Amino acid sequence: MENAKIRVLLAEDDENLGMLLKEYLQAKGYDTDLYKDGEKAFKGFKTNHYDICILDVMMPIKDGFSLAKDIRMVNSNMPILFLTAKSMKDDVLEGFSVGADDYMTKPFSIEELLVRIEAILRRYRKDQSGNGQNVFRIGIYEFDATKQTLTKENDSRKLTTKESELLKYLCMNKNNVLDRNFALKTIWIDDSYFNARSMDVYITKLRKYLSDDPTIEIINVRGKGFKLISTP
Repeated sequence: MENAKIRVLLAEDDENLGMLLKEYLQAKGYDTDLYKDGEKAFKGFKTNHYDICILDVMMPIKDGFSLAKDIRMVNSNMPILFLTAKSMKDDVLEGFSVGADDYMTKPFSIEELLVRIEAILRRYRKDQSGNGQNVFRIGIYEFDATKQTLTKENDSRKLTTKESELLKYLCMNKNNVLDRNFALKTIWIDDSYFNARSMDVYITKLRKYLSDDPTIEIINVRGKGFKLISTP
């Protein structure tokens, strides 16, 4: 398998194990970033591109399950493998309930970890299309999150970075609620009053951009967030 360009997010609070895993994966050609708590890992995830996330369950500040939920909100297709010191059934079930692709119980063979990673990546490469995460169809519009363009027939509008990020999260949660606080903390970094008002302005702009298709709505869900409603 060609893995020279594969980037790995490794979240592990055990410094010795974390460095051992990082050095081993790098020796095998994987570009690996190590984070020692879940909060730092999520900040890293939002600012860098990764192909797979390896998450320790028990971490300070933000545990692996909470981190996985946040990652899934940003990218529902991101491959996730859990590392856990526990072997209890409930722990394993919770891991899969938050979207784990696989898990390994400590202590484990480092060679087996590599085999599991390669198996997950092969499956994702087979299942995922190249544009699946960045190009969305919204009624009569096509939205390209990479190019930051919203196109209707031959008319293309260039979006700002924040407009594009907000619309992407709405599309990824189409017909479901996009949590307001999550969007604020992810796009605007914090959920201050000023930033909340700014996001409301961006929502208004997106409604205007999509107004030529009456089947599309962006509605406020009181106390929760926003929902992009589109039947196609």
